[in-house]
Amino acid sequence: MASHDRVDSLFAGFSLDQPDDYADFLSAHSRALSALEPVARPDQARMPLLAQDLAALGVTQPQPLSLTAEPSDGYRWGLLYALEGSRLGGAFLARRVGAGLPSAYLSATHGKGDWLAFQRALDGAAAEGGEGWLNDAVQGALAAFALFAEGATAQKAVAHG
Repeated sequence: MASHDRVDSLFAGFSLDQPDDYADFLSAHSRALSALEPVARPDQARMPLLAQDLAALGVTQPQPLSLTAEPSDGYRWGLLYALEGSRLGGAFLARRVGAGLPSAYLSATHGKGDWLAFQRALDGAAAEGGEGWLNDAVQGALAAFALFAEGATAQKAVAHG
């Protein structure tokens, strides 16, 4: 919860209705997402949509952050949990994007029943995961939140010096 709150706090400073601030918001997400998705391997990658939005704004994708990947299945599920949860937040944030600004990334929300299906799959993986699986999953989720926090901090440093 504290990790999630920290990420929310860091991203709250970006104004999604202002083109430059919105571009910084997307760039911060790109820094994290481009490192997370190759390891998490979500069923529906959002990085292409994020790249599309950045290109529409005339912004070059920033370098991805580095993720020290853990080889365990639980860790990957923890990353997925954070990524799939961010889709829920995206639905709320998409309504705050300024008129005429691209929003493919934030609008890529879950279809009806998808979040519930993900939760069932997560529970099933946890039940089969064995000893240490839950701890690995928690570490994966924390790593994802930390990467998003690092992305926001890095982007603010670039944008504001």
